[in-house]
Amino acid sequence: MSATKLKTVKPSKTSEDIEMQEASLDIWDKKYRLKDKQENPVDQDIKATYVRVATALSEVETKAKRKQWQEKFVWALQHGAIPAGRIISNAGAQAYKPATSTINCTVSGIVPDSMLGILERNLEAGLTLKAGCGIGYEFSTLRPKGAYVSGAGAYTSGPLSFMDIYDKMCFTVSSAGGRRGAQMATFDVSHPDVFDFVRAKREDGRLRQFNLSLLITEEFIQAVRDDGNWNLTFPISAKQADGDLDLEGEDIVWKPFPTTDGYLANDQGLVACRIYETIRAQKLWNAIMSSTYDYAEPGFILIDQVNKNNNNWFCEDIRATNPCGEQPLPPYGSCLLGSVNLTKFVCNPFTSEAHFDWEQYAEVVKIFTRMLDNVVEINGLPLEGQRDEIQYKRRHGMGFLGLGSTITMLCMKYGDKNSLEFTERVAREMAVSGLESGLDLAREKGPAPIMEDEFEVTAAMLFKQPKLAKDGIKVGDKLKGKVLMGKYSNYMQNIAEAAPQLADSIIQEGCRFSHHSSIAPTGTISLSLANNVSNGIEPSFAHHYSRNVIREGKKTKEKIDVFSYELLAYRTIINPKAMPFSDSEEQALPDYFVSSETIPPKAHVDIQAAAQKWVDSSISKTINVPTECEYDEFKDIYLYAAEKGLKGCTTFRFNPEAFQGVLVKESDLENTTYSFTLEDGSTVEFKGNEEIEYDGETHTAANLFDALKEGYYGKF
Repeated sequence: MSATKLKTVKPSKTSEDIEMQEASLDIWDKKYRLKDKQENPVDQDIKATYVRVATALSEVETKAKRKQWQEKFVWALQHGAIPAGRIISNAGAQAYKPATSTINCTVSGIVPDSMLGILERNLEAGLTLKAGCGIGYEFSTLRPKGAYVSGAGAYTSGPLSFMDIYDKMCFTVSSAGGRRGAQMATFDVSHPDVFDFVRAKREDGRLRQFNLSLLITEEFIQAVRDDGNWNLTFPISAKQADGDLDLEGEDIVWKPFPTTDGYLANDQGLVACRIYETIRAQKLWNAIMSSTYDYAEPGFILIDQVNKNNNNWFCEDIRATNPCGEQPLPPYGSCLLGSVNLTKFVCNPFTSEAHFDWEQYAEVVKIFTRMLDNVVEINGLPLEGQRDEIQYKRRHGMGFLGLGSTITMLCMKYGDKNSLEFTERVAREMAVSGLESGLDLAREKGPAPIMEDEFEVTAAMLFKQPKLAKDGIKVGDKLKGKVLMGKYSNYMQNIAEAAPQLADSIIQEGCRFSHHSSIAPTGTISLSLANNVSNGIEPSFAHHYSRNVIREGKKTKEKIDVFSYELLAYRTIINPKAMPFSDSEEQALPDYFVSSETIPPKAHVDIQAAAQKWVDSSISKTINVPTECEYDEFKDIYLYAAEKGLKGCTTFRFNPEAFQGVLVKESDLENTTYSFTLEDGSTVEFKGNEEIEYDGETHTAANLFDALKEGYYGKF
């Protein structure tokens, strides 16, 4: 991209409106449109949905300011601000559904290694899911399979069996509520049952209400690179300890653990762990890579990067995330989400005069920041611990959607040098504008309570942030949260490079929130309210493809055809005959129309890395790789992601033997044959995109096969 395209310019005349796709309007109607008990629409159109949300959020303001901010909130919503689904669906809807929340992301309290504790967390999770929130848990706090339980005089069945209980609970709650529940299970890469966790989804229908991610440490990555050994360990409880236990023995290591309660801990807070087995790191790495290649799970959470770059590094030890991984959160942590539609700021798309309106973008970000901050006051969270966390830190996660579509509309290729520069600037401008708004809000309404609280400096804090000692700070000294965040968080040091005066002001005055940015997958809001712009930070999956959606009351997923937003825009503005994969010159698209599968895997990582520097939480991104991608090439993606300093990494490779994805290309379905065994023992075969009548309904062969294999047929 030339420098002229990055200048702040006045917006040119708007292009002809792009008509909303039927699929987009349908998803809005089914998921976000407010209706009464008789299913009669309360929201007459999408504008009415925006007015409802803006009114609900402006009610938080003082009476004298409500009208002014309601109008500004409506303007922002019409110019690219899109709150997350729970806000769009539930804000201003208390008269119709009073027990719902506006919060998308939560993390469970630490799951204790006791039957009572496990079931208490399961109950809390059920209440959280019932309110419409997603939830994450770490399950590697549970002792490994075969360990002795002294109170029961028996041997435990291990963490995976208890995860099955949570899985069934989630399915039951979501079936009753008509919305699929979302859960994330994280698991330490050094737990003795790590191989069981890695292979869990190879069993048809098991843990399908979970996303699975491993907590990957820098130590493990180094062991893989060095072809070294890796210890599988678990803490020794105080009950297990006896006089003969040698705590300095070769079978004992001292490590950090999420809790010291009931365990042997030293003065540094490290816990004594028994080495159950020592393996080659490469053996575990190959098992992880094989499962990820075939089943797209487990994902990676590079947990050391998460904690090193956490704004609340001084009072949080993060071990879990929300269901899609973009919000690493402490126990009972909660976060609300929202995204800015970048396509709204493209002027003169697909031409040599194409440019991005940076001024209007900054204005939308600032107004949207106030909107999201107001959501904290109407959070509707069911648990006291969740409410306390969100009110104390006032976390929110603003991100963007439509990056891939926008890059195409600006005539760039996703992953090339110009697109990387553009991505970094988009993330940086959002960070700076959002924090400027956070400072203004702190001056007007007061900073988040964490900012004014004092924290006593510990040895662990000096170890985590050596800059404290360089500044003469010692163990026992006390510093306010705004200083520990504004001056000593690694992320805010990046901000200080871009906006030094802003960073200095936050150190002195605090900020309205501890975290501002997070890039979510935004699948449904991208498809519906944004007319199928590319999801989050992703490129478009394809420009004409099918999407599998859950319909309440339908026995399998429904396949709907959709076009990418940029293709619709190109057909509207430039060439109404244009189509992807056409051999006709008259219908050909420019070569910058790329899609996820045609982009080299490392380019996906490069885009994520360009944004991550300016995102204070994390980024949910999926690297789509072709089915024919070689395994050795595939394995390198994860090491490259670690090398680039990402906080997480997930891949997807179409593998019909394992599962049916949410997004599918017609060519993949056309080239895949599904075999069904009938009651008389005979078999019939269909291509994936063929329609079959079964049990009084019509299904695609691919979706029917998946529903029967996975055991969810007829259960939506």
